[in-house]
Amino acid sequence: MTMERRALVRPLDVREQDEHRTVAGYAAVFGAAADIAGQFREIVAPGAFSDTISGDVRALIDHDSGRVIGRTTAGTLRLAEDDVGLAVEIDLPDTQDGRDLATLIARGDISGMSFGFVVTHQEWDETGDMPTRTILAVDLREVSAVAFPAYDDTSIALRSLESARREKRRHNFRAAANRVLARKVSIDLRTRRLVSKA
Repeated sequence: MTMERRALVRPLDVREQDEHRTVAGYAAVFGAAADIAGQFREIVAPGAFSDTISGDVRALIDHDSGRVIGRTTAGTLRLAEDDVGLAVEIDLPDTQDGRDLATLIARGDISGMSFGFVVTHQEWDETGDMPTRTILAVDLREVSAVAFPAYDDTSIALRSLESARREKRRHNFRAAANRVLARKVSIDLRTRRLVSKA
């Protein structure tokens, strides 16, 4: 499975108490349709993160694994699903990255969050003018404060669409093969009954 990333432009908040700084925002919003490179729409369903937010998730800057600013297992990153989406709170470290990030958010230079994930359950609807992917469950790997909140890695997402289409074709082929087999068995049984009555 391939990791994908999605970013969201939504205000980030920096809270200061004593010498501690906390960043708060949303890494994902439920029910909002996103256009993925004009190839398909994507919607994150409520509950998509419920099985994964208690795991070991990191907070990063710009998806850079060398710039960790929080972690759920350390208690410095808190994640929760609410009515809006995936709520994020990060206790910023007293490091150069932590201090810089607080300044950049306060200035408005960094204004978005993103999440890195692997889809574990999805549904596709190809009945409209553009396919729609509904993400029902993910394996959440990381959340990030990002400089360019845009839908990145669309080539990965497009491979996901093609993979889903292949799976649907395989499923349809298996279903058709099962129907043919059922008809053959039914015909065979009727033929046997006719032969035995004769």
